[in-house]
Amino acid sequence: MTEKSRNVAFVGQSGAGKTSVGEAMLFNAGVTTRLGSVDAGNSVLDFEPEELKRQSSISTSFHQFEWQKNSVSIIDTPGDQNFFSDTKLCLQAADSVVLVIDAIDGVKFQSEKAWDFAEQFNLPVAIFINKVDRERADFQRAFQEASEIFDPKPIILQLPIGKEAEFNGIVDLLNKKAYTYENGKAKPCDIPADMQELVDTEHEALVENIAEADDELVEKYLEGEELSDEDLKKALLKGTTNRTFVPVLCGSATSNIGVDLLCNFIVDAMPSPLNVAPKVAVEEGTDAEVAVTPNPDDPFLGIVFKTIADPFAGRLTLIKVLTGKLGSDGNFYNPNKSTKERFTQLLKIVGKEQKPVKGAGPGDIVAVAKLKETTTGDTLSEPGNKLVVKAAEPIDGIITYAIVPKTQGDEEKIFSSLAKIMEEDLALKLKRSEETHETLLTGMGQVHIETTIEKLKRKYGVEVNLNIPKVPYKCTFKKKVRVQGRHKKQTGGHGQFGDCWVEFEPLPRGEGFEFVDKIVGGAIPKTYIPAVEKGIIEATARGVLGGFPCVDFRATLDFGSYHSVDSSEMAFKVAGSIAFKKAAEESGMKLLEPIMELEVITPEDFMGDIMGDLNSRRGRVLGMDSKGKNQIVKALVPMSEILTYAPDMRSMTGGRGNFTMKFVQYDEVPAQLAQKIIDDANPDSE
Repeated sequence: MTEKSRNVAFVGQSGAGKTSVGEAMLFNAGVTTRLGSVDAGNSVLDFEPEELKRQSSISTSFHQFEWQKNSVSIIDTPGDQNFFSDTKLCLQAADSVVLVIDAIDGVKFQSEKAWDFAEQFNLPVAIFINKVDRERADFQRAFQEASEIFDPKPIILQLPIGKEAEFNGIVDLLNKKAYTYENGKAKPCDIPADMQELVDTEHEALVENIAEADDELVEKYLEGEELSDEDLKKALLKGTTNRTFVPVLCGSATSNIGVDLLCNFIVDAMPSPLNVAPKVAVEEGTDAEVAVTPNPDDPFLGIVFKTIADPFAGRLTLIKVLTGKLGSDGNFYNPNKSTKERFTQLLKIVGKEQKPVKGAGPGDIVAVAKLKETTTGDTLSEPGNKLVVKAAEPIDGIITYAIVPKTQGDEEKIFSSLAKIMEEDLALKLKRSEETHETLLTGMGQVHIETTIEKLKRKYGVEVNLNIPKVPYKCTFKKKVRVQGRHKKQTGGHGQFGDCWVEFEPLPRGEGFEFVDKIVGGAIPKTYIPAVEKGIIEATARGVLGGFPCVDFRATLDFGSYHSVDSSEMAFKVAGSIAFKKAAEESGMKLLEPIMELEVITPEDFMGDIMGDLNSRRGRVLGMDSKGKNQIVKALVPMSEILTYAPDMRSMTGGRGNFTMKFVQYDEVPAQLAQKIIDDANPDSE
C-alpha cells in the first residue's frame, strides 16, 4: 500500500557513514544476518569492485526492508564530488532525504551541495549526526554548524548520552524517554541526572518548534494548554513534510546505536509518496503544465532516473512510478523519443540483485530490462498519454583527458564500450576534438576518470592510456593588410591562372571568419569567387603559427584577373591560399588561447592559498562572495593553466573545495609564452 511506503535517500559528504547507516537498518530489520561494513568489504550496498577498492560509494545503490509494517526503500547515494552527479539524478526517486553528518568534521561542502539538491527537488530533510562515539566527536558543535548554514532551521529531536567512547545511549526529547544500547539493542533507562535540566530545556524548545507547523497547536501552546503526544506526532510529520523545520537525530551506525530510532522516525515522521508535493509535467507538443499527483487509478506515468549497463544482462532501466500502476509485463510509450517500448518482466533492485515483482504502484521504484530507445531522464507512460516530466540535468564535468588505446585498432571498441558506460553515468562526456584530433573524455574529477577507465577494462576488456589534452590554440591577424594572391603555371596544354586581391583584417574575439565579395565589373567571374573563399578557408585550418587554425578575421575580395582558357576553380583556390599566406606574413599573427571562467568554492581557511595559486596560473579575479562558511571566487584563467586543476585543488583544500568552469573566450597569449608554444608545436622547425 502506497501510504505504507517510504523512499528515503541518504546523502552527505563522503565518509560521513551513509552506507553504514543503511547497512545497520538492513541488519536491524532482519534483511541481513550480519552488520555489513564498508571497511571490511562485506557491505551489501557497496558491491562494485571499484567501491570495494576505494571503500567508498561511487554509484547509488538500492535496497528495501520492512519496519513496523511499512516498506522502506533505501537510496544510498555517493558523497564524493567525483560521483555527485549520480546523487543529484537519483534524488528524483526519493520522497525524503536523510542528510548524514559526521560528528567529528561537521558540515562539509558536499553536504551543503546535497542540501541544495534536496531544496531544488522540494524534498523533506532530516539530519542524522553520525559517529558520535568517535574521538573528537561533538554533537552540539555539529548541530550548531548545521543551524548556521541550513534553512529551514534544524531542530534537535534527540540528545546523546555520553560523549566519544562513553557514548552509549540516546534521549528521545519528544517523549522524554532514554535508551541505552548493548550490542545494537535498545533498552529503556532513566534519563541521567546530569542531563535532566538540559533535557527539560530542549524538550520545551522542541515542543515550541513543532507547534509552529500547525496554527491550532500554536494557539493551544500560547494559551498554555498541554499538547498531547498524538498532536505533536502529527505536527512533526506535517512540519517535516512541509519543510517547516529539519529534525536532527544522532547515533553511531557502526556501533548500531540510534539507528532503530531513526527507522521509527522515518515511518512516523517522513512522508509517504501520497504526501509529497506533486511533480510537474508538460503535455507533449505544448507548454501546458499539468500537476502529477500519485493515484493508483490514474494512467501510468513514471520517470527514468538511472540506467545500469551490464555487458551480460544488457541495459537495466530504473523507473520511479509517479502515478498509476504497472503489471508484471506490458507496453510503455516514451514521449521524449516518440516511440513505444515493450517490457516482459518487472524487477526490484536489492543491492546487486534483481528480484521479479508482480506489479508496482505510485511511489514504487522498479526496473525493467532491455528497453531499446529509453535513456535516463526520459518519461514513460501508457500509450496515448503524452505527458513529459522535466528531468534533472547532470552536473557538468570539470576535468578532461585525452584517451589513447593501448592496443592499435581498438578506437571503435573504445567508443562503443564508453557509450554503454555513459548510459549509466551521464556526467561523462566523450568527443572527438576537431582542433587537436584527440579523443577527449570529460568527467567530474580525476578519480571519476580513473574509475571509468577501470570499469572499461573490467567490463569490456579495453585498456587505454590517459594523456593531458592539447590546448586548442588559435591565431589571428595583428593588423589590416591588402595582398595579391597570384597563381600562374604554364604546362604543355592548358595552363593554370588565378589572380585575386584580398584585404585581410582582424575581427573582435568570437566573430569567426567572414568572407566579403566586392568584385565589380566581372574582374573575376562569379563561378571562381567561391573557390577563392575555399582556398582561404583551407589555408586557415592549417594555420601559419605552429599549425594552429586562424580565426576572427574578415577577408574582402575586391579585385583580380582571369584567363579565358587557363583559369579554373582550382587555380583560384590556390590563389586564395597564396593570398592568405602572404597576408599572414605581412600582417604578423598573434597567438590566441582559450580562457575559462572558474568559480571556486572553498572554506575561508584556504582563501590565501587559492588566491595565490590563481595568480600563479595567470588568473584574473572577477569577484568574491560568501555562502555559509564558504567563500566563492570567480576568475578568468587560461585553459592551459588549469588542465590538472581538479586534483591540485583537492590537494590544496584537503578535498573541502570545489569548482566549476566553462569556456568564455579566446585572448592573446603573452609574447614571452607564445614563442615557446609555437616552438613546441613545431619541434623540427629549428
